[in-house]
Amino acid sequence: MSALVPAALLSLVSAVAYAGGAIVQERVAETSQAVYAPLRRPAWWGAACLNGLGALLHVAALAYGPLSLVQPLGALTIVLALPMAVLFGRRRAGAAAWRGAVMATAGLAGLLALTGSASEQSLDGGQRLVLGLVTAGAVLVLMVSARAAHRHPAVRAVLLAVAAGGAFGMASVFTKSVTVQWSDAPLEQFATLPAIAGLAATGMFLSQASYRGAGLAAPLATATVVNPVAAAAVGITMFGETFRYGTTGSMLALGCGVVAAGGLILLTTERMGQTGHSPAVAAERPLVVPDSPAGLDSMPSRREPPRDERTMHDVRS
Repeated sequence: MSALVPAALLSLVSAVAYAGGAIVQERVAETSQAVYAPLRRPAWWGAACLNGLGALLHVAALAYGPLSLVQPLGALTIVLALPMAVLFGRRRAGAAAWRGAVMATAGLAGLLALTGSASEQSLDGGQRLVLGLVTAGAVLVLMVSARAAHRHPAVRAVLLAVAAGGAFGMASVFTKSVTVQWSDAPLEQFATLPAIAGLAATGMFLSQASYRGAGLAAPLATATVVNPVAAAAVGITMFGETFRYGTTGSMLALGCGVVAAGGLILLTTERMGQTGHSPAVAAERPLVVPDSPAGLDSMPSRREPPRDERTMHDVRS
């Protein structure tokens, strides 16, 4: 149980870094024309640094704790993003949002209390290859579906957020596998590092795109839920990780997950109601400039001051 304490603390600080990065990414999405990677924006690079710090702390947490603990604690990102957004003057929080934060925190605390010890099982090369191909195919399908739903910003944002959460979750699965086998065969683990970096970068680019036209609440909550669900499912089915107290503990953990999910739903609906029409939607609308004389005539122009009629009469005479 002692090893779970540093894992929980590292996961908490990682969630703070991820929440800060998400807030900055949303601000960039509101004003930037680039959808996936606004490389010319210094703020975006600041968000990338925050996400990188969160990722490093997340890797350190995986070295101490199981996926079934570390990944659910990542849901604290949406809980922490609420007071952080209020603190930085981004928006005010309503009663429903605070109730959602309390529910999500209580559910995560229950999962923490029921989590068992870390497993020493890992994925072999064939399992990693299959899991990587399945993840890449699923992300590609979601991206194509999001592109087809470009006229519905909310649907598009959720699809991209699901893809981002899945990419982040599988990156954590591969990271956990590498940390377990690193001491036994460090050279063999280098082949997985590019896949981890690619999944993490894909998750960041997709999350940046998901904020465009949809605000922070729905995309962040979706990715935050999908991430631990995908990774914990792999951890339980393929790593042999379990909860305490056998079947009873698993049922209690499922109940805690439902409570946490209910809190996230409250957070999402309340904050979506506050954002309303996001400025990013207006940013996506192109500026229509008439290109014909008729169009130019229809544009409002500055009225010239009226001339003195007596002066005009003198000029004509």
